[in-house]
Amino acid sequence: MEKYDIVVIGGGPAGLAAAIEAKENGASNILIIERDRELGGILQQCIHNGFGLHVFKEELTGPEYAERFICELKKQGIRYKLDTMVLDITEDKKVMAINTVDGLIEIEAKAIVLAMGCRERTRGAINIPGTRAAGIFTAGTAQRFINMEGYMVGKNVLILGSGDIGLIMARRMTLEGARVHGVVEIMPYSGGLTRNIVQCLEDYQIPLYLSHTIIDIKGRDRIEEVIIAQVDENRRPIDGTEESFKCDTLLLSVGLIPENELSKSAGIKIDPITGGPIVNESMETSVEGIFACGNVVHVHDLVDWVTEESRKAGKNASAYVQDRLIREKKPISTSAGKGVRYIVPQKIRLENVEKNLDLMLRVDNVYHRAKLVVKDNDKIIKVIKKNHLAPGEMESITLNLEDLERVVGKEITVALQQEEV
Repeated sequence: MEKYDIVVIGGGPAGLAAAIEAKENGASNILIIERDRELGGILQQCIHNGFGLHVFKEELTGPEYAERFICELKKQGIRYKLDTMVLDITEDKKVMAINTVDGLIEIEAKAIVLAMGCRERTRGAINIPGTRAAGIFTAGTAQRFINMEGYMVGKNVLILGSGDIGLIMARRMTLEGARVHGVVEIMPYSGGLTRNIVQCLEDYQIPLYLSHTIIDIKGRDRIEEVIIAQVDENRRPIDGTEESFKCDTLLLSVGLIPENELSKSAGIKIDPITGGPIVNESMETSVEGIFACGNVVHVHDLVDWVTEESRKAGKNASAYVQDRLIREKKPISTSAGKGVRYIVPQKIRLENVEKNLDLMLRVDNVYHRAKLVVKDNDKIIKVIKKNHLAPGEMESITLNLEDLERVVGKEITVALQQEEV
């Protein structure tokens, strides 16, 4: 049995940042386990720029951003295993993995950091009607085919879902010579960042069909036609609003799901809204000594926020193995109030908060001229005014330790209040 202080599962941006931070904070024996053939995760196929504006104060492509962490990882001498699949994690922090070099491996860790990222929803998850013809890809799969494998997936394209990867692939397919007929979104607002709507759709005159969905796919061997229709407030197609597109390719950008099968096998409590582990201020899950960070906890907009969150997880995993984390039996809970879908972290132990704590959250609709109000029962702790809020853009609220120490209840609530015009 191999033994390590900290085992990081996932060698993407979250795992790399967590491992480096753990090393810099005193942990010496660290292992990263990555199932792909290289480190860097999804960043390696994201060849567009826009990464690193917050962490490095400059604009980088995905591979450039990943390379900075990979170089630092090697400089620090942190060990990693590639092409290695983790099969199981137990509550007592034993990891079962397998690869073609070592065979079946059993690893014992003092602490584990979960950084497995997320996966895309498929056609089967959303039950699109129509034939099962070839030419339907998730946006991430198409991105990998084009950017890493060198295959063009189609020439006449329609995209369902306006998440960031769908918007980015609309631009990417256009730059490769394909005709992108449009991006179809069932909600009355886009699920992506405003900057991606502008840079990927508006700059290339690609239409965005809000409050629309696909009602039929036609084609025998390969798709030949996709029919869309407008939907009502209950997301039901409206008769007479149908529109047809002759196309050979359909890309799906219909949401991301945190990759948490391993978390569940370890007995970790999962938040039903985020789909990720319930974590505390140290990014520690409900199982002592197992931490989580990045898209495995909740889906982020920017890799910069993944990095910041993962550094926190790595630092606290290092503190845990050095017995420097304080165990508080009665933590403060965070609760999502009106207009807020979820808050991370869900638990706060004041003894482990150094100066301040960031609450990450998403709202449930598009709002203008609104306020995010943080309350301890009926007492207002903090108010933040926002001109614009949207589900596709993550928000953060920074609470300092003094604010938190004045909390007398067992729960703080963040709710949205609409300002009167």
